[in-house]
Amino acid sequence: MSNDFACSGCSVSYKRINDLNLHWIKTNHPKCIKKSHRPKFSSQPFNSTPMISDKDEQDEPDQFVGDFFGQDYGDKDFPGFGTDKDDISSDKDNGEISGSDNDEPGYSLEPVWEPSRPQPAVVVESMDDDDMILTPPRRPPNVPLRNVPAHRDGIHVVKFGGQAGAAVSSSPNSGSQSFRNSSEGFNAYKASIQGSDRNQWAPFTSRMDWEVARWAKLRGTGSTAFDDLLAIKGVDEALGLSYRNSKELNHIIDSIPPRRPSFTREEVVIAGEAFDIYKRDILECIRALYGNPDHCKYMCFVPERHYAHANHTIRLFHDFHTGKWWWATQKAVEADKPGATIVPVILSSDKAQVTLFRNKSAYPVYLTIGNLPKEIRRKPSQQGQVLLAYLPTTRLEHIKNKVSRRQAVTNLFHSCMKNLLAPLETAGIDGVELQSGDGVVRRCHPILAAYVGDYPEQVLITTVFYGDCATCPTEKDELGDYPCREDFRSMADAVSAAKMIGTDVWTEHCFNSNIKPVQHPFWEDLPYTDIFRSITPDLLHQLYQGVMKHLIEWLSHICSAEEIDARVRRLPPSHGMRQFHKGITTLSRVSGAEHKQMCSFLLGLIIDIPSLSVHQSRKLLTATRSLLDFLYTASFPIHTTETLKSLDESLETFHIHKQIFVDLGAREHFNLPKLHSLAHYSRAIQLYDTTDNYNTETTERLHIDFTKDAYHATNHKDEYAQMTLWLERQEKVTYHATYIEWRSSCPPVSPPGLVSMQPIDMKCIYQQKFINFPSVKSVGLSKLEDTVENRGYGASQLTDALALTVLPFTSVPVWHSIKFINEDLYGKETLDVVLSRPRRYGADGQITQRFQFDVVMVKMKDSSLENEDLVRDMRLARVCAIFSISDKSLRTVLPSNLPPPKHLAYVEWFTKFNLNPDSITGLYRVKLQMKPDGTRAVSVIPASMIQRSINLFPKWDGPVHPSCTSEKMLDTCTTFFVNPFRNHHTYINIG
Repeated sequence: MSNDFACSGCSVSYKRINDLNLHWIKTNHPKCIKKSHRPKFSSQPFNSTPMISDKDEQDEPDQFVGDFFGQDYGDKDFPGFGTDKDDISSDKDNGEISGSDNDEPGYSLEPVWEPSRPQPAVVVESMDDDDMILTPPRRPPNVPLRNVPAHRDGIHVVKFGGQAGAAVSSSPNSGSQSFRNSSEGFNAYKASIQGSDRNQWAPFTSRMDWEVARWAKLRGTGSTAFDDLLAIKGVDEALGLSYRNSKELNHIIDSIPPRRPSFTREEVVIAGEAFDIYKRDILECIRALYGNPDHCKYMCFVPERHYAHANHTIRLFHDFHTGKWWWATQKAVEADKPGATIVPVILSSDKAQVTLFRNKSAYPVYLTIGNLPKEIRRKPSQQGQVLLAYLPTTRLEHIKNKVSRRQAVTNLFHSCMKNLLAPLETAGIDGVELQSGDGVVRRCHPILAAYVGDYPEQVLITTVFYGDCATCPTEKDELGDYPCREDFRSMADAVSAAKMIGTDVWTEHCFNSNIKPVQHPFWEDLPYTDIFRSITPDLLHQLYQGVMKHLIEWLSHICSAEEIDARVRRLPPSHGMRQFHKGITTLSRVSGAEHKQMCSFLLGLIIDIPSLSVHQSRKLLTATRSLLDFLYTASFPIHTTETLKSLDESLETFHIHKQIFVDLGAREHFNLPKLHSLAHYSRAIQLYDTTDNYNTETTERLHIDFTKDAYHATNHKDEYAQMTLWLERQEKVTYHATYIEWRSSCPPVSPPGLVSMQPIDMKCIYQQKFINFPSVKSVGLSKLEDTVENRGYGASQLTDALALTVLPFTSVPVWHSIKFINEDLYGKETLDVVLSRPRRYGADGQITQRFQFDVVMVKMKDSSLENEDLVRDMRLARVCAIFSISDKSLRTVLPSNLPPPKHLAYVEWFTKFNLNPDSITGLYRVKLQMKPDGTRAVSVIPASMIQRSINLFPKWDGPVHPSCTSEKMLDTCTTFFVNPFRNHHTYINIG
């Protein structure tokens, strides 16, 4: 039976759950622990008995009597937690909008768990330490370290030596070195389900019983609607269901053995107010992720170095195990505990709003491990992420003093996180035995490797001052300087300062370490963890919602918002590029996805700005282009030492030319934390690999499944108890579906992109895919040749292009689109679309669909992928019609030895690429190709020659003319620039 303990020297009381927590308190506060006589709290999971009744009797809560400082607070009592003027820089001061990433600068609480454990030495490896060649690995027999060869498809792999990843024991059925058998894990799960030997659908009675249950829980409209459906007379009998309502279905699902730990509730009291934290055991969550049999064949157990050449001169970074952090940490752990398997723990947290009104919010913490490939970690459907906890979202408004409230909120966060991560303090040093999905047991060391969050979250985690860099000690008024000459903040100094709490010099040492005086930061006792290195780049908030947002504002100020919007409205349409018909400067609450779409055409908006001189225009174009280059290069799914060099060169180019924004009145200085953070991208990629390993876009996506959907599934009363129970049932059903697929001898298809465990080919061959039936069954040749204003296709020279004197047909079937896929890399995902469609009119004669005839890249030469040069081997053309002609008709004009093409395309040509792009913008310039008689050069070509769509920027030649429209821009303009920023594939090939 648990008891309630309170520290008389602190304002927080703690409802103990186990004897270990009590030991912590007594060890750290032997003289000030007092035992109170409050109600007892249960730690049982929510799917058993209730925790506590709202009517339970309680003693009068202790009044807030202050903490180590005293009880009468002023600003000087809380250095680092002062007013907004002192703590949060204004927009004028640093260009950052307070609260732009979060509603509050941060949340936290005073410590209630204060363990006293010996701290292992902090690992501070230099960036070159992992380049040391270690001894060859000594593998136990029949225990694979990784199911890929040491040399694969031109990638040269060097594995960590020694006994890293060695097995403690393994099942006889765990598989060979080249194949990992997931049956071991699924068989254990099968044995835990009653009746599974006789019924593969157990605990459900039939396939229909299971399929309806899965639909109801994962795709259904809610329990009430499901009850109404089953209440219809005869429905359950007709379907043969074993349940008649949601309650009976939930009872069956609750009988399924859980693969992940249940949530428990703990109560924290601060200043007389009680707050709940809903949490899971972190080691059990790691055990569940590590032991998922569906993922065992993709797991990584030892760090590797990947090289592009046998001489090991160009290193590759693409997934977590290829980064320098894992190698350096493995070396440090191996020195103390040979045979260790590192489990890189990746945490992310962010406060999420769950309602549109009343500002109802939740504060989830997510967990994943770096042993899983990033393709699994990024997809919620692959169950590579676990909801670890819901933290208290309180603002502690009952604490009236502003600075004391801010300090208490910060301490709240760190106390909660310290409780969550406490098991890692021992497990990271001594290790814990974990069994992977193939039955192999290893001694694993779970170590906090990376913490993903936006800027306010980074400030909260590292306890640095708002407006400072969370990674390095650069001064606020030097954030705009480049290059950054500071190394990481000193973890040893920060821990030493934090350990001096309770002494007279604690605050002074915290200031000397340039951190806030926070009571027991959660990372102070975590082994092999450097919290300042663990802060990772954030593409979403730092670049799209930060630097690029500022850049758009600067360009709008310089070029005038009216001209920018006029050009945006007249950009030619292209697949995958959003058209902002009302412009972009007047938009409010712009999302990261919208900023990403704006970046794809941003450079084209500032070409030929009439109000700028030639010198100013060149400076502005160069600065803008360099930032866009940095953005697109930072987003690469695989990096090399060469691409990282290009990344730094792009940033250097921007800083060289950034003065143009000051000269034109758009900025006063560049001391922006988000802009400064770009200087750390190259170093972070080397440590933790590419930015898609730790992008906050994943966290934002998880909010939908784990927070918002969970909240809307409740009745909004005592919602967290319902949310956690709902999530547990969702996880059970999702995992059971994977088990059913395995048992049905239909193993789940590998997630698209998992072949990128060997790096993705940057050129990425597109494969055409036509729908089986034409968009229009029969279109007359005259309509194809008619103008778009007359509802035609504009293929005015079709008859001549076919080169037939007497046409044996008068109409042809027409397709309005070509889709492009790559099943090997991306499954059935549509990667690109080429549209060629006329206007569509409604019954009232109004236009319901604009015409669109896309520009495409046409392959003119046959060359291998390795030798392909898109600039030399390709031509641009505009597709006006896609059609087919019968084989019999084609035989009249084609030689008999040539196979007839299945689809043809009528295209209008652009001139060849100029092999030297524009020296300022780096863009290739093309023009409409004209014949001597002044008409456009056209051809009918096999549609198979079309490789992908392309987007063009018009050469504006001054202010936009009001008569120009987006539809007609490709007809009225004669000179264009090829847009390399349309997507990453285009940028990689012609950027």
